[in-house]
Amino acid sequence: MATLRPVNTNDLEQIYLISLVTGDAGSDATRLHRDGKLIGHIYSAPYVLLSPETAFVAEDSEGVAGYIVGVYDTRSFEERLEREWWPALRQAYSDPQGNPADWDADQKRISTIYHPSHAPAALVETFPAHIHMNLLPRLQGQGMGTKLLDRWFADAREAGVEGVHLGASASNHGAVRFWGSRGFVRLAPPLVEASDRTVWFGQKL
Repeated sequence: MATLRPVNTNDLEQIYLISLVTGDAGSDATRLHRDGKLIGHIYSAPYVLLSPETAFVAEDSEGVAGYIVGVYDTRSFEERLEREWWPALRQAYSDPQGNPADWDADQKRISTIYHPSHAPAALVETFPAHIHMNLLPRLQGQGMGTKLLDRWFADAREAGVEGVHLGASASNHGAVRFWGSRGFVRLAPPLVEASDRTVWFGQKL
């Protein structure tokens, strides 16, 4: 039986691993990457280290097998990443050159480190918080995603958060169904740009 608890820095390596093995639209991205930490560098590790108070893990007898991370103020966090997170990574990796169509998966992720995306102003105004959540297969289908989400929402409401957004891969059909079944509404222009790759969701709290 899995239990939920706040994240701690000892969980970081396992969270990097979960980010990788769920990083290909919910499937294992290990085969795509030479550097297995790149996905975590972007989508999970900075939350663990910079905002641990808004990060939780699901742990069973085999160890940490899922997490939810996020922040209540997306714009402030983007600014903090620019000050405290991206500079060291930009020292560690070289900005990819050449035609992006020819880049491999590592180069595409590294380019994001140099040129991170920023949530649209209209989206952040309406749904200022955002989250990322992933579970290993052994915890999926057991209600643990809902429990992680409920825990995060409870703290967010207490903190006065009015709305939360997230992006899911359009090819991750299980995730799209999950978020739609948990009160999230698919968003469309003008709140977000139309995309074939990402489905944006928002929920008012």
